[in-house]
Amino acid sequence: MRVPRPSSAAASVNRVSPRTRVALVVAVLAATAAAVVVGAAVVFAEDDGSSALAARPAKPRSGAPPLVLELGLRDDRVARSLRKAEGLYRAGRREQAKVIFARDDSLEAKLGAAFSAWPGTLGRVEQLGALYPRSALVQLHVGLARFWAGEGAAFEAWREARDIEPDTPYAVRAGDLLYRDFAPGLPVFQPATPLGAAIDGKPAREQLELLRRAAETDVEGGAGLDHRLYYGLALQRLGRPVSARRVYSAAATAHPDDVEALVADAVGRYSKESPVEAFSRLGPLSRRFPEAPTVRFHLGLLLLWQGDVAAARKQLRQARSLQPGSPIAREAGRYLSELAKVGRTR
Repeated sequence: MRVPRPSSAAASVNRVSPRTRVALVVAVLAATAAAVVVGAAVVFAEDDGSSALAARPAKPRSGAPPLVLELGLRDDRVARSLRKAEGLYRAGRREQAKVIFARDDSLEAKLGAAFSAWPGTLGRVEQLGALYPRSALVQLHVGLARFWAGEGAAFEAWREARDIEPDTPYAVRAGDLLYRDFAPGLPVFQPATPLGAAIDGKPAREQLELLRRAAETDVEGGAGLDHRLYYGLALQRLGRPVSARRVYSAAATAHPDDVEALVADAVGRYSKESPVEAFSRLGPLSRRFPEAPTVRFHLGLLLLWQGDVAAARKQLRQARSLQPGSPIAREAGRYLSELAKVGRTR
């Protein structure tokens, strides 16, 4: 099948600066609800897109640094309190947020209290960084505080956050800050088969446990592959990329001829440090399964994360045309529609 040529509008979008391309991709991801797009755009809003940011003299920024609390599926009293305080913080009501943070002794609350009292609390944040050197949560915020104060070594703290606890949402957010020419977050696998009604209607925590159990019972040739793939997807959405990668890899081992399992394994291997780990698997799959829209769709998704908008459009168009009306074709169409909308505004 002949791959359609990109439109002149797509080509012009692909020629713009990396920062503008990332802003476009963030808008598309937010509109399609395909990922949580939080983080780097706020921190680097005042920068010019230069890749030499780490070498440039820095100056203190106005206001307070962003606070990033990833509480996942927690619904305990402390989590509810932290969410309320974080909401107040984001709304600029830092004095009220500080009162709530001061009631708790968790690391999240300690960081929230220090950030709520900004400026003048960099020393307190650095103290927490020294006390908890193996916490991605703390090291991420040490980097944010340093960056906002105009101090050096923000990138060192973000690298620590990424490396010491890679299976956490804080490591993912640190990656956003280290690789700001990529879209925020990480791409997630999109299963072609809907989640069964027996699980879909249940509360999130119960869904996760049911999917975990189903994934553990999946064996070669078994009927649990879909549940295993959805379990990997749930882990991705919770900011646990290492755990998700293990689930997808096990699925590919148990189902070596299933295109869904193989594509999930490829997508799970994507990282901003080494994107080739994913692309080197998806490329051969496009030749092995030429009629499978899931391969083209996920190639387009990963290219979108890289900021290669024109190439992403090509793959998404092919995914849409391979099996018209299929769930993956419809998803590809949604991305193409959002790309067209955003492209017209730029």
